[in-house]
Parts: sequence; structure tokens; C-alpha cells
Amino acid sequence: MAVQLDDAVEKTAPRIGKGGAPPARRGPGRRRAARGAPYLLLLPALLATAVFLGWPMVRNLLLSFQNLNMKELIQHLTDWAGTGNYQEILGSEQFWRVTLRTIVFTGVNVVLIMLLGVLIGLLLARLGKKMRLVLSAALVLTWAMPVIAATTVFQWLFDSRYGVVNWVLDKLGWHSMAAYDWVGSQLSTFFVITVLIVWQSLPFVALNLYAATTTIPKELYEAARMDGASSWKVFTSVTFPFLKPFFLATTFLEVIWVFKAFPQIFAINEGGPDRLTETLPIYAFTEGVGNLHFGMGAAISLLTIVVLLGMTAYYLRLTLKQEEDEL
Repeated sequence: MAVQLDDAVEKTAPRIGKGGAPPARRGPGRRRAARGAPYLLLLPALLATAVFLGWPMVRNLLLSFQNLNMKELIQHLTDWAGTGNYQEILGSEQFWRVTLRTIVFTGVNVVLIMLLGVLIGLLLARLGKKMRLVLSAALVLTWAMPVIAATTVFQWLFDSRYGVVNWVLDKLGWHSMAAYDWVGSQLSTFFVITVLIVWQSLPFVALNLYAATTTIPKELYEAARMDGASSWKVFTSVTFPFLKPFFLATTFLEVIWVFKAFPQIFAINEGGPDRLTETLPIYAFTEGVGNLHFGMGAAISLLTIVVLLGMTAYYLRLTLKQEEDEL
């Protein structure tokens, strides 16, 4: 009987919250407000994105369907060309040459960036505290240098008359390089641009890789060494599998960064000589602003975005496949 009374008391007694008061029950309105709170917090960012990114994209899309040259711009005329700009671009041999050049240029740079960045990141993980601090500080300073400032430095380094590179090569015995014009041919110009872009990109990859290696349990390395694994085997069996998501994400970010590189290429030689180092961003600027074909430039820029969206879709497919394999 006593047990039944105790059970009845427990069922009928009110639950006591903090301060001795019964906990308040959330009504339907409060539950809806709680569910909508995250969206309200995202609203300012979404509005800023719509204003500063969405609206210019819409205007650029409308511009790509117009025949807008200097005459239309001055007289405020709207001459709709339909898909004429896209048909002319896609039927142009120059566009496909520039697209292929951009893809090859991006691939070479990304491979070099990832390879050297991984090596430097692994070196940071093996160095002592003082040397790691010195190398990290040098990488941070490199990363912090503005793009145009770094490009100006490289223009001076590779200058044909007063450049340090030509002077060093001349002193080392290559006297034919004393007055070599590094921006006089396609390959040499791309060489300078590649060295510049790789130099600017290495800190991001190296520092992020070093930070990622600190999350790997040391027991895995100790077990691999006890099994007699070499350094390469330790990297392929321990480091790489553990950091595979990092490699995918970093490679994707570097592809986007190199693909849309504009100031380095334009400041070095404006896509020259003879437009042989133009990539898609430079090509869009030259046709749009340089040749005053603004509708054509807008169409090229949108096609560039389409190419990047294709790369993004491929990356997302790889990411989802990796997550499915892990499950």
C-alpha cells in the first residue's frame, strides 16, 4: 500500500525546476521562434551576399545578352543581341585556345603548389621549435605581402637590365642571360608568373598541412616505425589517409585561386607578348574593357564562371563519394 501511495505522489507532484519553480512549457509560438532563430542570424549575411554578389551577377548576365560598345554606352542605348555574343565566343578559335591554356596553366601551378607545400608542411612538423618558428614567420610574411607589391618585386627581380636574377646568372657563368628579356616570349613569361603564383600560394598549403599533422595521433607513427616502415611508407599509410579530406579541400581551393588569377598575369605583361599568356580572366578583361566590347566581356566572364562551377561540381562529387566510402 505504501508503495502505491509513493507512486501516486510521484505522478501527481509537479516537477521542480531551478529556484523551486516548475519548468515553463514552450508553446507552439516559442518553438517556431526557436526554429527560425538560425535563419534570422543568417539573414544579414544573405542580404549582403545578394546585394554585393547576386545583383552584380544579374546585371552581368543581362549585359552578356546586349551589344554594348562605346556608342551604346555614351548614348545610353540598349541593343539586345540575344545569344549572339555567346555564339561568337563559342565559335571563336581564340576562346578555346585560351580555355585550354588556362586549364594547363592551372594544372601545372596546382601540382607544384601542392607538391612543394606538402614537403614544406612535413618539414615544419619535423623541425625543432626555434627553426619551426623562423620558417613559419617567413611563410606568414610571404602570405601577408599584397599581390601587387609581390608582383612589383618579381618584376624588378626579372628585369632585363637591372634584374637580380640576370645578374646572378651572369656571375655564375651564363653570360648570355645578362640582358635576357623574361617577358619577351610565352614560355619565359609563364615561368615568371608560375614562380610568382607558387611562391604566394605555398604558405597557405604548408601552414595548413602542418596544423593538420598535429591532429594525427603519435601512436600511429610509433606503430609504423616499430613495424620498420620507411618515411615514404609512413606518409602513404598514415599521414595521407588521415589527411585525405585536407588534400581534397586544399587542392580545390588552389584550383579556384589559380584559375581566376588576374593581377599577377596582368601586371607582369598584360597577357603578352602578342596575347600568348592570356588566361580566361585576362581574356574577358581585354575583350570587355580593352576593346570596349562590354557585352562580349560579360559573356566571357560568365562562361568562366560556368567552367568553375563544373570544377566545383566535380569536387563535391568526390567529397560525397569519399563520405559514402567512409560510411
